[in-house]
Amino acid sequence: MDPGAMGIAHLLSQSSGIGLVPLVLLVLMSVGTCYYLLFKSWVGWQEKRLGRLFLQRFWQSRHLQDVEQQLLQHQPQEAYGRLAAAALAAKAQLSRRDGQAGLLILGPADEFLLRALRQAISRERLRLEAGLTFLASVGSAAPFVGLFGTVWGIYHALLAIGAAGQSSLDKVAGPVGEALIMTGFGLAVALPAVLIYNLFVRLNRMKLASLDGFAHDLFALLTTGSGVLNVEPSGAHPKTRATHVPEAELGVV
Repeated sequence: MDPGAMGIAHLLSQSSGIGLVPLVLLVLMSVGTCYYLLFKSWVGWQEKRLGRLFLQRFWQSRHLQDVEQQLLQHQPQEAYGRLAAAALAAKAQLSRRDGQAGLLILGPADEFLLRALRQAISRERLRLEAGLTFLASVGSAAPFVGLFGTVWGIYHALLAIGAAGQSSLDKVAGPVGEALIMTGFGLAVALPAVLIYNLFVRLNRMKLASLDGFAHDLFALLTTGSGVLNVEPSGAHPKTRATHVPEAELGVV
């Protein structure tokens, strides 16, 4: 047996159509994992930068009307802006309601605002979780895809060895070793997907916790009825006069 003749190229040349399917799937899974890593990292960086700017402008504004005008002039491109836009739209809808209002805005005003904030946070959660299902599927399925390629490769290798009548160890080790490469491919694709999935889950949890805190601040500001943002001289977190809203009411962990 010539060791130089063995390797990935030899494995591909000896594989049948079905034998190449696991390799193609693993390549597609790897490309998809890299795509989601780069795409979600870029989007997350952009949203973090824009969110920091929006919060700075928000807490420096003197009135909620100023914030509303800014949102009307520039469509929000990050989560905090979209959450503020949803809350202000709900507040405006409440101010225009009359006796013909439907079930959507019937009941106390604070409950309607809570529903609007919950719906906005739910939309942001769906946006943040986009692509995580693919990463989880790759992390769980890639090893089995690689194992299937190994089993199929060993099967065909043994058939070829049996047809040639050569059963010595040096004749068996090469083809079987080539087939085992597919298991390594499967693990090499699965491990990064699992690590990237856990990373984004952690980042999403932190982002949702931050949105939850901002939603409580919005609710407090809108329910006071003053529309004035009382910011400390240092520009730190504002002190609102509204009663604390339990976290369970917004339904965000």
